[in-house]
Amino acid sequence: MFQFFVAPEQIGEKEAFVTGSDVNHIRNVLRMKPGEQMRISDQQGRDVLCEISQADGEKITLKILKSCEGTEPPVKITLFQALPKGDKMELVIQKAVELGVSEIIPVAMRNCVVKLDKKRAENKCIRWQAIAESAAKQSKRSIIPRVGPVHTFEEAAEYVRTMNVRLLPYEQERGMAHTRKVLGNLEKGASIGIFIGPEGGFASGEIEMVKDDMEIISLGNRILRTETAGMAVLAMLVYEMED
Repeated sequence: MFQFFVAPEQIGEKEAFVTGSDVNHIRNVLRMKPGEQMRISDQQGRDVLCEISQADGEKITLKILKSCEGTEPPVKITLFQALPKGDKMELVIQKAVELGVSEIIPVAMRNCVVKLDKKRAENKCIRWQAIAESAAKQSKRSIIPRVGPVHTFEEAAEYVRTMNVRLLPYEQERGMAHTRKVLGNLEKGASIGIFIGPEGGFASGEIEMVKDDMEIISLGNRILRTETAGMAVLAMLVYEMED
């Protein structure tokens, strides 16, 4: 079943409607007809199952059949992802959205191979946000996770301090006992920040800067790629937190 996002005012008591670019996608790409069903969300906690009643003009008119249970995890997760090489960021965003992240902050760290000027960073973020929206539709999210602008390490370190729990997987940390303890003590409703380093690893100065503010954890005895590490932490959080 297809999922779409609308503004809160587009969902009434008995009817809802879809406008904008999704109209063309529904009508001409998916070729959906009256009588077919879809799920829509207002991103503010209301998810409904609908049936198309009219699909012409500049909007799709829907009959609301019933409310749906939300799909959001009981914690708000922000992934601070070091800029990876190539198109790996696209994969990271797609999979992180599927696993329940609420926000993704790209971070330019000292050992990042990729260097983006302001214009390229802005264009990348536009594309990354579109990927997040597509992944949110595919995975039936109740929100579209936000992809923030590219942060410096210092900016990201300041932002993560606003969160209840701050996790930093580090390849030089060994032993899963501490990781299990930290994850086992998480409470529903918490805000969680996850710092993931680049291909070259965190610089020693970066670790020094945040070591007193972060829970430095291990992800096991093997060295994970930057695009794997965040997914590993997110999967652990899904296991620990979701009913």
